[in-house]
Amino acid sequence: MRLLRAGLRTAVFLCLAATLTHVVLVFFHVAPPNPVSRRYSQQIDAWVYPLFEQNWRLFAPNPDSVNRQVLARTAHTGSDGSMRVSAWFDLSAVDRAAVEHQAFPSHTAQNLLRRAWSSYAETHGQDDKARSARAAMIQTYLNNIASDRVAEHRGGSGRDAEFIQLRVITLPVAAPGSDAVDNPPKPVENRLLPWWKVTSHGK
Repeated sequence: MRLLRAGLRTAVFLCLAATLTHVVLVFFHVAPPNPVSRRYSQQIDAWVYPLFEQNWRLFAPNPDSVNRQVLARTAHTGSDGSMRVSAWFDLSAVDRAAVEHQAFPSHTAQNLLRRAWSSYAETHGQDDKARSARAAMIQTYLNNIASDRVAEHRGGSGRDAEFIQLRVITLPVAAPGSDAVDNPPKPVENRLLPWWKVTSHGK
């Protein structure tokens, strides 16, 4: 009984310490620049991004004016030594299917892939080169999401993939009415990303 109480106290203490650390780091992230946030900016950013990113869109919404279709394909070396490339898999369609007709759609289905791509587009140029530690982290994050989803869709067979490539098609939001069905909008951007190496099933 005494051991159980000691373990419970330790668990409560660790939870409180983690909560306090999180609150302090997020506070310095959103606070105006100060000596502490400037000195420990690397550690603060490493904790906040990409899972605890803060923004003001709740108070000043900026809705997307385009629809993005994110597709992925993988490649692996066959038994004969040739490189085998899979067909394209529509990651965005899976998210849309998870949201449609759901009274309470999950935050993951709505925003995970979309926000990962937005962050990638903000931190990378058209040449897809990561020029900062945060850009490299976002690239790995997007790689992990795509790799995990492809493997999940293929029931484990996607774990054999050695490389993954993303293709992002940007479409303007179609006008309402039957004319939008008869004349679907043309892509304003069809971006093909370079091949990325998949490591340990994206982890």
